[in-house]
Amino acid sequence: MKIIADTHTHTIMSGHAHSTLLENIRAAKSRDLSFLCVTDHTGIMPCAPDNTYFSCMRATLPDIYEGVYLLRGCEANILDETGRLDVPEGVLQKLEWVIASIHGILTKPMDEIRHTQLWCRIAENPHVDVIGHCGEEAFRFDYEEGIRAFAAHKKIVEINAYSFRSRPTSRKNCMEIARLCQKHGVPLVISSDAHFAGGVGDVQTAIDHLQEAGIEERSILNVNTNRFAQYVSAMTGRTFNV
Repeated sequence: MKIIADTHTHTIMSGHAHSTLLENIRAAKSRDLSFLCVTDHTGIMPCAPDNTYFSCMRATLPDIYEGVYLLRGCEANILDETGRLDVPEGVLQKLEWVIASIHGILTKPMDEIRHTQLWCRIAENPHVDVIGHCGEEAFRFDYEEGIRAFAAHKKIVEINAYSFRSRPTSRKNCMEIARLCQKHGVPLVISSDAHFAGGVGDVQTAIDHLQEAGIEERSILNVNTNRFAQYVSAMTGRTFNV
């Protein structure tokens, strides 16, 4: 199993990442990736760029550069159980790949009922495409209820390779989430969450865990070029020569 798209990456614009977009693109190319999602941090994350940076992405970034298709996006922060994000709706509408995530440095853990409410409200947001690294034990939710909501609202669930290092409580939960996504037909993507060019496309740990958990390739969007291209084309209206 091998990914053809890294769906969660950061550049120096995120403030605490260490590579430029061009460095990330060249790293993606060196790993034979066809797609790179540019998903810098937003809003209340310390040192994140302001909304103008994201509003200008579609006008500024080419569709394809050095043979790698670029998807202009962001990683938005979920603020509370109402599902509020720290990015205005008008900005989200201009992006092609929006991840919604909880970051413990910004949002305090609540309880399982409110965490479940949070994810169900996020599922209802038409501007959110991807559910970001949702397996952290401190933010545990009712996985069955949440994933049914993701299925109903056609969300993608991310299995974040970086979580296996930075959020060690996530591994068991991520596998449970992945199995339920496969059961309910929720597409998965495997991402690096790279904050340095050397990490772009580095997802083998996540692949190994998913294979051990019995997750089939048909459940993972970004291991098949045509399937990923067709899905993104339906989302964005773009066409891809793959």
